[in-house]
Amino acid sequence: MQKYDMTIGGRLVAADRYEEIRNPSTGAVVGLAPVGTMAHLEQAIDAAEKAFAHWRRSTDAEREAACNTIARVVTENAGELAQLLSLEQGKPLKGLGAEFELGGCGAWAGYTATLKLPVTVIEDSPAKRIEMHREPVGVVGSITPWNWPLMIAIWHIVPAIRTGNTVVIKPSPFTPLGTLRMIELISAALPPGLVNVVSGDNDIGAALSRHEKIAKVVFTGSIETGKKVMSSAAPTLKPLTLELGGNDPGIVLPDVDMSKLVEPMFWGALINSGQTCGALKRLYVHDSVYDAVCDALVAYGSKIPMGDGMDPQNVLGPLQNERQYRKVIDLVEEAKAQGARVLLGGSPRQGSGYFYPVTFLADCRDGMRIVDEEQFGPVLPIIRYTDLDAAIAAANGTQFGLDASVWGSDPAQLAAVAKRLEAGTVFINKHAEIAPNVPFGGIKCSGLGVEFGVEGLAAYTTIKIINAAV
Repeated sequence: MQKYDMTIGGRLVAADRYEEIRNPSTGAVVGLAPVGTMAHLEQAIDAAEKAFAHWRRSTDAEREAACNTIARVVTENAGELAQLLSLEQGKPLKGLGAEFELGGCGAWAGYTATLKLPVTVIEDSPAKRIEMHREPVGVVGSITPWNWPLMIAIWHIVPAIRTGNTVVIKPSPFTPLGTLRMIELISAALPPGLVNVVSGDNDIGAALSRHEKIAKVVFTGSIETGKKVMSSAAPTLKPLTLELGGNDPGIVLPDVDMSKLVEPMFWGALINSGQTCGALKRLYVHDSVYDAVCDALVAYGSKIPMGDGMDPQNVLGPLQNERQYRKVIDLVEEAKAQGARVLLGGSPRQGSGYFYPVTFLADCRDGMRIVDEEQFGPVLPIIRYTDLDAAIAAANGTQFGLDASVWGSDPAQLAAVAKRLEAGTVFINKHAEIAPNVPFGGIKCSGLGVEFGVEGLAAYTTIKIINAAV
């Protein structure tokens, strides 16, 4: 059985204890992950701090080259990393799965390498010259989730390196292997200590977020855990970027053309078996097209193969872990008891693995947990409406504010509804699309700060003003 180790200061570091990581499709052991200790975390932070003393003085060209190196290394090893990702996370190798995720890793790193934060001249007059400079913050602590573990790691690491920082990353204990291997490969091609990884239990993440030598924390995960990260970081007043949960609404207008929109609507909800913060998770459909929308989704969803990720025929995989699997079962069973009508799926699949079938639930309503909570699985509740104002109010009436979408044919009405939806990103006739040049972040309890693009890059810096008399 292959054993994976942590990377600290450019060297592989073993642990005293290792845990089995199992394939959620089959239950088979994928590999052994090290259980890091507080001593390992201190060692990693010290290595990152030592590396920062030199890297903060690196040139813009050196930082750009380092990010291009990350892109190259990830791309050259995408085959190995995608297989490992599929085995431990469960997502299919093909389709919008592991190979897709590794392609995103390379593309994100390569694009971020091109971004720049030049000096801004605020005033240049006969009396003074005032410049705004962007300075690195220091050692960045990254805490990543289990749903898109490698791509989100790249989202955290590359902008930090591009702006002159160093990184200590703590992966999810459910999916640590791909991150451990990716950081091992990346670190071997970079100056030692720029990127370090410590795996282990959740107490490692808590210690990372409160550590006085960590200058910034970037966290992707649940709202509940995000609040804990924010609380841990408060005593040191460190800046945070938090990309938290979403319960994204979609509003379907009466003039929707499902012959054109069923495919993007389905994948906007069911990408990664619904295990995506920014996926469509509750659908408000006008009464006049309610049955047609339900029928179109069922017809499309019933043809999507789900199974073991290593079978190239499958395009959807299991829930990643038993806790999430049980949560989805509970939410659906409670909704059924409260009157929700099962259009497709609705019961856990028999056999091995945490497989829950594509499920569409009709006759749902606000107040049901399946609507009010983020289910994070391959389940879409469909809510009937007759009054558009009421539907918009329901869509906005939660603590969530990551993404939202509106679906229809009239550009003017689509734009008018989009302006009224409260979310960090509002999509029109699509959902769950992200790009490295487009800022991404939530409002309300769905996040703090933004990622991607120049705005996301700037979040890894502090502002220094040079105010000179002339």
